[in-house]
Amino acid sequence: MIQLIAAGIGAVGQIAAGQAQRQASELNAFQIETDKEMNKVQALQASRARREEYDLATSTNVAAFSAAGRDVGTDRSVEAFLERQKEVIAQDVGRIDQQTQFENMKASMAAMAERRRGRNALSAAMFSAVGTVSEGIYRYQTTRT
Repeated sequence: MIQLIAAGIGAVGQIAAGQAQRQASELNAFQIETDKEMNKVQALQASRARREEYDLATSTNVAAFSAAGRDVGTDRSVEAFLERQKEVIAQDVGRIDQQTQFENMKASMAAMAERRRGRNALSAAMFSAVGTVSEGIYRYQTTRT
């Protein structure tokens, strides 16, 4: 009878350990997803800061061209320069957005893998607990006879 009780206690312990691993994985996945959201905010801030730099640089360049006596509205080289600066800012912001998307996909996959790890740990613990109980029943019956 002691073997059955010991097997039952062992099985309960295995299940509890599996549940604890699953909960830990859920917390880790939640942290990964929280970091993902923070990454989105940081990307928005970086994009906004880059646009503000562009606006400031454009204002400075227009003032410098005007001070040099160049007509900003009709000078083709000034117009080409300013157009190129627009292209550069668009590329920079695009790179920031693309990098953020890649990092967020990576984080989503990591969170999904972490949750899977927790579910697998719980499943393994359940199978192990069934094995422990089965072994306890077998030993009890073997000893009893």
